[in-house]
Amino acid sequence: MLSYRHGFHAGNHADVLKHVVLVQLLRQLTKKDKPLWVIDTHAGAGSYSLEQGFAVKRSEFADGIGRLWARRDLPPALADYVDQVRAANPDGALRVYPGSPQIALQVTRAQDRLRLFELHGNECRALQEHFAGAGRRVAVVAGDGFKGLTAVLPPPSRRGLVLIDPSYEVAEDYRAVRAAMRDALARFATGTYAVWYPQLQRRESESLPAELQRIATGDWLHAWLRVKAPAADGFGLHGSGLFLFNPPWNLETALRPVMPVLADVLGQDRHAAFGLTFRQT
Repeated sequence: MLSYRHGFHAGNHADVLKHVVLVQLLRQLTKKDKPLWVIDTHAGAGSYSLEQGFAVKRSEFADGIGRLWARRDLPPALADYVDQVRAANPDGALRVYPGSPQIALQVTRAQDRLRLFELHGNECRALQEHFAGAGRRVAVVAGDGFKGLTAVLPPPSRRGLVLIDPSYEVAEDYRAVRAAMRDALARFATGTYAVWYPQLQRRESESLPAELQRIATGDWLHAWLRVKAPAADGFGLHGSGLFLFNPPWNLETALRPVMPVLADVLGQDRHAAFGLTFRQT
């Protein structure tokens, strides 16, 4: 199924959580001089207009980045993320939301490399156009990111961050995530992996974090944010989470003051909540 377009959801609460964690992951992983490879299996378009097109149909960003945009009292890790969004909006108005690839390009260094996979034809063309002048740092691949992982793992530098965030429109995505992680850990056991998932009222979504925990062979971190109660009709996104394999040891410290602020500022009713669990082996 190739109907999903992330532009409808750009900058929403799920993007906020995902990208706060992404920025802090990159901050930690780029402290070492050795080049880092960032591999994004479902890269999307790279950047999204918040003034026209898909984003304005639902304006989900208003309850996501929109609630943080003018705040000057945020904890450091959350302020760092907002600064990355501001860097994509140099005139000071919130007009564009940078996707994971653009944020990664902004935070990484000249010696680091981005390998971006996108299967959707229109999204991939937009991604290629967005990074047309990026040179050797960025390679865009038109294809299935799950399959593409086998070609890039382990990266030449033996240092890598893999972001896996499919749309989960179909149940097969959940199975594909589990299979991809088993294979990736077999190929590159020391890599850092971040798996995003939606909080939905469906069995596959609710069971995925525990299933990923069983796959983990080393340290792991699980961060989740619920912004509202599940809908009475059983449909819709009420939160999201990230499960990380082999996270930097001090990532939890950076995220600890962020999570309650996200629940407070992005919460839409009294059922807003968060979780942050770190396990070392």
